[in-house]
Amino acid sequence: MKKITIAIDGFSSCGKSTMAKDLAREIGYIYIDSGAMYRAVTLYSIENGIFQGNDIDTERLRKEIDNIHISFQLNPETGRPDTYLNGVNVENKIRSMEVSSHVSPIATLGFVREATVFPDAELKIFVTATPEIRAQRRYDELKAKGQEASFDEILENVKQRDYIDQNREVSPLRKADDALLLDNTDMTIPQQKEWLQEQFNKIVKR
Repeated sequence: MKKITIAIDGFSSCGKSTMAKDLAREIGYIYIDSGAMYRAVTLYSIENGIFQGNDIDTERLRKEIDNIHISFQLNPETGRPDTYLNGVNVENKIRSMEVSSHVSPIATLGFVREATVFPDAELKIFVTATPEIRAQRRYDELKAKGQEASFDEILENVKQRDYIDQNREVSPLRKADDALLLDNTDMTIPQQKEWLQEQFNKIVKR
């Protein structure tokens, strides 16, 4: 069976990372989380004073980008990859609200995005869901981790990210012409997995 590249893009908090990790594990593929890469760069920028309030010192980040080493290691307990920043496991840190509220401007930078785009992927999937559903999923995720969370704050963050992501100058978020649309608003995780497996099977059997 031939190997292909699968690119999963879409709106924030749609569960893109989870579905990609699950699919990669089931079909024996290597998982690369571009969203986690953006979040890791954001965390580095916050911790190293590259953010001044909400403004980014772009030139400093450009100079330091080669010092930001991001890798993924399989977590034997979860069966999924954890994100490492310069050798340190930052999987929980990069999912914080502070990082969530700063990641969109980092993702607009062309030199940050260069290594995370797969324009020639054989299977492209664009994921969407209503803002309310996405905020609820994010809220439930944070509460399950024992973190304080406000649904209204998360919903506002989701809507702000949607606007920023769709209106950025570099690579604005939109569905590619050759991408399949997956609206998982009303889908269960098993239904979603079944749909993804079907799309994968169609491509590799061609």
